[in-house]
Amino acid sequence: MNSLIDVVIPAAGIGKRMQADRPKQYLPFASSTILEETLKRILRFSRLGRIVLALNPEDHFFEKTSLAGDDRIMIVTGGAERGDSVLAGLRAASAEYAMVHDAARPCIMMEDLERLAAGAANDNGGILAVKIPDTVKRGDGSNVITATVPRAGLWRALTPQMFNRKLLIAAYEKAMADGQVLTDEASAMEYAGYHPLLVPGSGLNIKITEPQDLALGELFFREMD
Repeated sequence: MNSLIDVVIPAAGIGKRMQADRPKQYLPFASSTILEETLKRILRFSRLGRIVLALNPEDHFFEKTSLAGDDRIMIVTGGAERGDSVLAGLRAASAEYAMVHDAARPCIMMEDLERLAAGAANDNGGILAVKIPDTVKRGDGSNVITATVPRAGLWRALTPQMFNRKLLIAAYEKAMADGQVLTDEASAMEYAGYHPLLVPGSGLNIKITEPQDLALGELFFREMD
């Protein structure tokens, strides 16, 4: 498949864990902000159709960024939950296949995007992921170890995650109507009976969630192409 792929980026959250005066995607990062650097990376993708960016209806930050008015970026109104924003973006997109990428993952590698595009162009789709190298423990409510979890076959899910756009919309609608808790797009597809492919990705592709992630993210960002 060599057709263009739309990329949906849900960015309507307010990022409470960062304890900042603005949503985390607008915090300074590299030469601009986290969101701008993420968008700049995606805009380099050779198969990009367009970016569909889901923003909070009260967002007054994006219009002040360097990418405001870029005709490759379509703005839609996001929802209260991540899934609502993803659905809004998917419905506004038009390509047969769509990737969904976290706004707070600016360290995405171009070769990972190309590998995902090549491997996920089917009904099951696929996600970028990294094998878990560490010993994994399960704890109770008091942080006491209750079990050691065998790590064989365990992966850490990343984004982008790529699926047939119409199938992903249907999977999201079904799962949300059934009250399922969805942590990513793959979980919606799994609930609908599909078996997404795990596409090995770079461990540099971290999600900036906590304040300490900013320094690590910038370190990784400087190491990228």
